[in-house]
Amino acid sequence: MAQSKNEFYLRRIHSLLGIIPIGAFLIVHLLVNHQATQGAEAFNKASGFMESIPFLLVVEFLFIYIPLLYHGLFGLHIAFTAKENVGHYSLFRNWMFFCQRISGILAFIFIGMHLWQTRLQKAFFGKAVDYNMMHETLHNPLWAIFYIICVIAVVFHFSNGLWSFLVTWGILQSKKSQRVFTWVSLIVFLIISYIGVTAIIAFM
Repeated sequence: MAQSKNEFYLRRIHSLLGIIPIGAFLIVHLLVNHQATQGAEAFNKASGFMESIPFLLVVEFLFIYIPLLYHGLFGLHIAFTAKENVGHYSLFRNWMFFCQRISGILAFIFIGMHLWQTRLQKAFFGKAVDYNMMHETLHNPLWAIFYIICVIAVVFHFSNGLWSFLVTWGILQSKKSQRVFTWVSLIVFLIISYIGVTAIIAFM
């Protein structure tokens, strides 16, 4: 019983962190990247503003890296241990749950690689995280395709996770509200995916 209770709270924390602060950071990060559609100067200005946040390293660890690490590791635990629930949820929802697990694994790998290509390059080698850094990576078509696939996977994970969050926390209780928010989450997915993919194309 104690283990089940611990699992319950761990899942709640995992669900909450996926929206706040990780989901919020995802949107801000993609909006900053989207400035690349206005040119290198616009992106560098937006990126420079984010770099000027006071106590940036502390903020990053408290609100980005630690939540990401917990959400990612516990998410992997869920991905490899959870099973579909056809009796309780529809076939569509079970497919969404399957895609949520796959996109979570891909997101975990991608975020690690992206951190290495950006923040860790700055920390270890003093490279500037600017337009040129991203252009050097994304002018390679293979990297560009990989980034597009992964960004779409990350956005899907967030959008579908938003539905799961609202169900988990008892906000979407009726079947009707859950069906309606399925369409809302689809709209969120399309809008944020557009922002992310057009940023990648701009860096190319």
